[in-house]
Amino acid sequence: MQQQRQHTARHRASSARRFLKKKVGIALAVTATAAVLGSATSASAWTGGSYSGSIVTDVQTAAKFDFDAGEIPENITANPDGSVTLSMLGSCAVCERTHGPELMRISPTGERTVLATGQIGEAISGNARGSDGTVYYALWAPGNADRNGVYKLLPDGTPQRVAALPADSGPNGLAVDSAGRTLYIADSLKGTIWSVPVSGGAVTPWLTDAALAPVPTEALPIGANGLRFHNGALWVTNFNKGTLLRVRVTTTGAPGPIRQVAGGLPNIDDLSFLTPWSDVVFAAQNGSSSQNGPDRVLVIYPDGTYKPVLTSADGLASPSATAVLGDRLYITDGGVPEPHDPKLQTATINFTALLAGAAH
Repeated sequence: MQQQRQHTARHRASSARRFLKKKVGIALAVTATAAVLGSATSASAWTGGSYSGSIVTDVQTAAKFDFDAGEIPENITANPDGSVTLSMLGSCAVCERTHGPELMRISPTGERTVLATGQIGEAISGNARGSDGTVYYALWAPGNADRNGVYKLLPDGTPQRVAALPADSGPNGLAVDSAGRTLYIADSLKGTIWSVPVSGGAVTPWLTDAALAPVPTEALPIGANGLRFHNGALWVTNFNKGTLLRVRVTTTGAPGPIRQVAGGLPNIDDLSFLTPWSDVVFAAQNGSSSQNGPDRVLVIYPDGTYKPVLTSADGLASPSATAVLGDRLYITDGGVPEPHDPKLQTATINFTALLAGAAH
C-alpha cells in the first residue's frame, strides 16, 4: 500500500512538472447595467441578435514580458488603486526552468515591484486579495510538501505559508469569502477545493468531486483551475472538461450542489465578474497552452449562453486570466506558442453592447 501511495504521488508530481513546463468607484451606468444583469432570474441572457458595437473595444498592450526569463503571466488581481498583481510562472520549455516564479505588482504608471519569488522548478499560480488588502498567492512546488501550498504577504512584505498542501497537490486558483475569514484553493490535480482560515491552520478538503477532476488522457491534465467567491457561491472552471461551475456555500459553510453554468469550452482558464453584483462572467479560454482549441476571451451570461469578445486576432496568446475594474478589462497572456509574446492587455467594456446582449 505504501508503495502504491508513493507511485501515485510520483505520478501526480510528474503531471505537475509537465504542466509547469508547458503552461507556460464604478460609474452609475455600470451600476445600472449590473442591476439588469445581476442574476439568471432577473435578466434575459443573450440568445443571438445584433449588438450596438463590440462588447470589448480599445484593446492595448499595457506591459510586455520576457518569456525566456520566465516572465509568463498566469493570474491577475486588479486592485482598487488601479494597480494589478500578477503571478509569473517562471517555468517554461525554452528557459529550461533557469528562473524561479515571481509575484509582481504593476502600478498605474507602469512601475514594477516584485513582491515574492519562488524557487526554480516551482510556479506561482493563483493570487487573490482579501477585503482587508492582504495578498495571497499559490506556490505550486511539485513533490515538495515543505513548500507546496498558499502564502500571504505580511504587512512588512514577508511571505508566510497559511496553507500547507500535500506534495502531490496542484494549488491553482484562489478565492477569499466575502466575510474575509476563509480562503479557498482549487487543486488542479486532485479534483478538490480546499479551505483554510485566512489566518492559517488545518487545511480541509471542502469539496472533492469528479466534476473538478482532470482528464488523465489529456496532454495537460488539469481539472479545477480558476476560482472566485461571488454572490454567496464559489465559481470554478475545469480546464480539461471545459466547464464553468457554481457551488453555493450554505449557511453552515458546507458546499451545496454543483451546478454547471456553461460547458463546451475546452481549456477554460480563470474568470472574473462584470461587477460585484452581476453574474456576468469574463473568462479566458487558453487554447494554445495545449494546442487544444482557440485562444479567446468570452462573456458568459447567467443562463450559460456565451459570446467570444476577443480572439487571437486581437493579439491573444495563451490568455490565462481576466480581471475587471470599472469599465476596464485586463487579460494576462502567457505567450506559450512561438514567437512567444507574453503580455498584459487592457480593453474597454462597452456596457451598451453588453446590455443589448442581455436584452434579447
